[in-house]
Amino acid sequence: MIFALLFLTMGLLVSTLLPLWRCPHWLVRGLDFPRLQFAAAAAVLLMVDGVILDPGEWSTWALMAAALFCFAWQFWWIAPYTPLWRQEVRPAPEGNSAKRVSIITANVLTPNRNARKLLALVGKYQPDVLVTLESDQWWQDQLDVLEKEMPHAIKCPLDNLYGMHVYSRLPLEETEIAYLVQDDIPSMHALLRLRTGDAVRIHFLHPAPPSPTENPESSERDAELVIVARSVADDHRPIIVTGDLNDVAWSETTRLFRKISGLLDPRVGRGMFNTFHAKYPLIRWPLDHIFHSRHFTVRTIKRLPPIGSDHFALLTELCYTPLAGAGQNGLEAESADRKKAREIAKEKNVSKEAVPQPRM
Repeated sequence: MIFALLFLTMGLLVSTLLPLWRCPHWLVRGLDFPRLQFAAAAAVLLMVDGVILDPGEWSTWALMAAALFCFAWQFWWIAPYTPLWRQEVRPAPEGNSAKRVSIITANVLTPNRNARKLLALVGKYQPDVLVTLESDQWWQDQLDVLEKEMPHAIKCPLDNLYGMHVYSRLPLEETEIAYLVQDDIPSMHALLRLRTGDAVRIHFLHPAPPSPTENPESSERDAELVIVARSVADDHRPIIVTGDLNDVAWSETTRLFRKISGLLDPRVGRGMFNTFHAKYPLIRWPLDHIFHSRHFTVRTIKRLPPIGSDHFALLTELCYTPLAGAGQNGLEAESADRKKAREIAKEKNVSKEAVPQPRM
């Protein structure tokens, strides 16, 4: 039994320490994803050690110390996405519905043909903006029925799992589809006009993940996030960034994005809102994101019922309250973070100038 526990502990220890290596290979960066599962495994292993092993043996304490370290380290990363943490974004004050903007972010999964489920959610929650990822021409044909009530749209149907569509009740100005890092991976950029007349700079992203079937390294994904972060960093206008980032909320890359951009994460202190994988309850993590500037407070954030995809859709309702949100603070960038961001962009020969910026 002790050999089995030793084997499990060593495997967990390697999985915990390996992400400290800055290697961008998918095998290493993929270990950022299941930190919740690793923390749970460490907790179980710690209890088993205490029940089964002889407390008089030094090896017992060594194994328990290793399991405790793994639990503490993994939990440190995911703790901000639990109610134990201070909320990063304040609750929105009641009143003035004209200042609100609600967004459904939905990775529909291209082969999925349950469009009626997504349309039913749109009918029920009446979002101001719907953004779909992995939507091809078939999905566009189904979603075009929304144009009667959501007449403002950006459309990029693709068959490569990176199609993207935006439908909006609110006016979209200066819309642009850009291929920031890879020639077949689009992103969408626009100026969203609120009911109050205020303009919001908004970006919809879906970079490719590090995986054996797509990019063997995370470099492309990381570069796209970094240049968008650097593009919005010095912009004092209201900003929203949303999409399937193919990265978890607690990863080093997403934390770097938050530090460089200065944007806030409304999930911090509220929950993980795990959107992937919809069909495997024990293997889920937050891949679909929304970040925003200090101009907003949050009224609602919730994971929606399944739509037949491998992702759940995410509904977020923000309120444009620049005075109430002025004192909100996220992660702060240090000089080492800025240097790292420049290096990531330089490695892929991309820059923040490639990110469309509204002229207004």
